[in-house]
Amino acid sequence: MDQVFTKWQPIVLSLLRFMSGLLLMQHGTAKLLGFPSLPMFADLQVASLVGVAGIIELVGGGLLVVGLFTRAAAFITSGMTAVAYFLVHAPKTFMPIANGGELAALYCFVFFYLVFAGGGPISLDKVLFNRS
Repeated sequence: MDQVFTKWQPIVLSLLRFMSGLLLMQHGTAKLLGFPSLPMFADLQVASLVGVAGIIELVGGGLLVVGLFTRAAAFITSGMTAVAYFLVHAPKTFMPIANGGELAALYCFVFFYLVFAGGGPISLDKVLFNRS
């Protein structure tokens, strides 16, 4: 059974990269493009801290979706989600379950993992630079 899991591990890595990038990118589109329209971002200023986070989410998420410059994009987005956790969630109380920060913490560590694992075999990094 281990052979089956080992065989599919690289594909599942690419799937993790794709889906986590797509989900992060949605945060950026909501903030910057108003899609989906969320009232909390209606008056967002791009030059604000939340606006910069939106740019990182949109661009970094897009790079992760296609697997281009995966390690750099993952490093930046991991840091951005860590900052989001400590600025937005941790001041309420440190435990993620109590402060609503589970998603930020999970994103942080998924992207941190991708810094070391790379984008996997289904990525532009693999096609263009022959690296996974």
